[in-house]
Amino acid sequence: MKKNTFSMLDENGNEVIYDVLFTFESDETNKNYIVYTDNSKDEEGNIQVFASVYKPENPKSKLEAIETEKEWKVIETILNTLQEEIKNKTDNDNDEQ
Repeated sequence: MKKNTFSMLDENGNEVIYDVLFTFESDETNKNYIVYTDNSKDEEGNIQVFASVYKPENPKSKLEAIETEKEWKVIETILNTLQEEIKNKTDNDNDEQ
């Protein structure tokens, strides 16, 4: 399976490669979002995940910042749901072994 990646320059001008975790369109906000990671870890050892608004009709457009608490809630809900599904699948796979 081919990974979906893209690169951006960080604040120091270094190119950083990001893995796209998923994209989705929200009926609630009428915007498209991209959720991605550079696979770095935070202070607690969790992989850092980022999210931005993007325009799928214009692949060369810049990613836009998420501006409202409502948008973050939509993204958090989806991330939590996916995380729970992955955890349940992993638990079920382990039970079958």
